[in-house]
Amino acid sequence: MPEAAIDSHPSGWSYRAGVARYVIDAPTLLHLVADDVVVGAAHQLVAPNLIRSQALSLLLAAVRAGELTEEVALQRHERITEIKLRLLGDRVSRRTAWKIAREHGWENTFDAEYLAVCLLQADALITIDETLAAKAAHIVPLATLGALVG
Repeated sequence: MPEAAIDSHPSGWSYRAGVARYVIDAPTLLHLVADDVVVGAAHQLVAPNLIRSQALSLLLAAVRAGELTEEVALQRHERITEIKLRLLGDRVSRRTAWKIAREHGWENTFDAEYLAVCLLQADALITIDETLAAKAAHIVPLATLGALVG
């Protein structure tokens, strides 16, 4: 795992790894649960409201594909609800997501909602989804998973 540092943003923003608010997406939330990652007490996780529904859909897809048993998937769902996560979905974040999606020609606002929350309420985005990371790279600062445990 890379060092718990935060990448600097092309605009010149940089954030320290000590105390921070991180946006995570559904695949990353499921990774935290599956690997029993304990988030450092000094950090706060934030996400758009849709994260829990997306995580549940990913669990269902894993069960249907035979990657998880239903029992394991439902246990992970329960653990998701135990993770302290500030959910946001206000008018400003939704409007910002709309603007990001329109400016970048995206077909929907799902990824843009994570980036909007990051722009408005967090220090950096942490994701294990390479596609989202690539989309986000020139819009918001990115941090490594290791930043969560510090």
